[in-house]
Amino acid sequence: MQRRLVFHLGACGLLAAAGLVTAPARAQPNYTVSLAQLQQAVAQRFPMNYPLGGLVDLSLQAPVLRLMPEVNRLGATMAVDAGGLALGQRYPGSFDVDFALRYEAGDKSIRAHQLHFNSLRLAGLPPGPSALIEAYGNSLAQQALLEVVVHRLRPQDLALADTMGLEPGALTVTDKGLVIGFVNKQAQ
Repeated sequence: MQRRLVFHLGACGLLAAAGLVTAPARAQPNYTVSLAQLQQAVAQRFPMNYPLGGLVDLSLQAPVLRLMPEVNRLGATMAVDAGGLALGQRYPGSFDVDFALRYEAGDKSIRAHQLHFNSLRLAGLPPGPSALIEAYGNSLAQQALLEVVVHRLRPQDLALADTMGLEPGALTVTDKGLVIGFVNKQAQ
């Protein structure tokens, strides 16, 4: 029995020396923010109204967020209503964007950035005005969501990490929500 134990330990030592067996990695702490929490934070900024040259008015309702873990981004679809002098009547539609996230240490917030405009569709709008409004889509997306706060960390969310010398690091979108990973604090 002792010979088997010595042989097993020796084999493990050789495999470890060859780099084939490694010690289990120490897991870094993290904090998960649910989709519902993200949704609630973003909804506080809406509805928003945008007059376009005094001829067209767009009204955006609170976005419905979606998790996009395959690309580590969040998506947002908003109901939009367009009207004004140039259109003559109101046209309902939808507005779709997606964005990455970044941590802002100054106010401990998670913000939307690297915005990507996907589409702006208005039901029943003739092609001419539709193309004009679509041209404003990227600018509208930048105004509506770029740098919008999707979550703000509270002091109690950071208390344990702070005592361990950690700060928010990687932001990862998963099927369960946004996972905020913690890393060692950078020397100031």
